[in-house]
Amino acid sequence: MTATPQQDDCLFCKIINGEIPAERVAESDRAIAFRDINPAAPVHVLVVPRRHEPNIGALAATAPDDLAALFALVTEVAEKEGVAEHHRIVFNTGTEAGQTIFHAHGHVLGGTTFTER
Repeated sequence: MTATPQQDDCLFCKIINGEIPAERVAESDRAIAFRDINPAAPVHVLVVPRRHEPNIGALAATAPDDLAALFALVTEVAEKEGVAEHHRIVFNTGTEAGQTIFHAHGHVLGGTTFTER
């Protein structure tokens, strides 16, 4: 496993370290995936890099290999969950975009028909 910076007060860092339970769906040496506790779709899985960065842009800038690993795990999750052909991936950046936990993460959503917005 690669050494990655983490923050003691971060909810996702605590999940990654096993301090807080979560229903893990998949994991790699650079990222983990677990079910959202308040799902917005029949399939709603969070994919989180083990490295603590505040948002996806910061992750891309500081650790592009971790970003690539994150997307590889997104693909694995979509296949495992049976939504590989029809799913949505959402990354919120900043409070006005709806980000509430400031550890980069993506939402893999599927199992329903989405409308355009």
